[in-house]
Amino acid sequence: MSEVIYNRIAMLRAERGISRRQLAEALGVHYQTVGYLERGEYSPSLHLALRIAAYFEVPVEVVFSTAPFPRIGAAERGV
Repeated sequence: MSEVIYNRIAMLRAERGISRRQLAEALGVHYQTVGYLERGEYSPSLHLALRIAAYFEVPVEVVFSTAPFPRIGAAERGV
């Protein structure tokens, strides 16, 4: 049984106008790895997760979670 790791990589990239390829180059991974991570098809090592968080200058909990992230605006709508 594999555990799902949820992430906000795509959202963080979009906020900052960074392509998958740019992020991959900064992290030293293949750009397809970033896609696999974003889609939840691959769970990062602790080392890679920490490097991603450091790249975006946020705590690792902002990027990764074992529970789904709430939808943006859900709190205001009471969803």
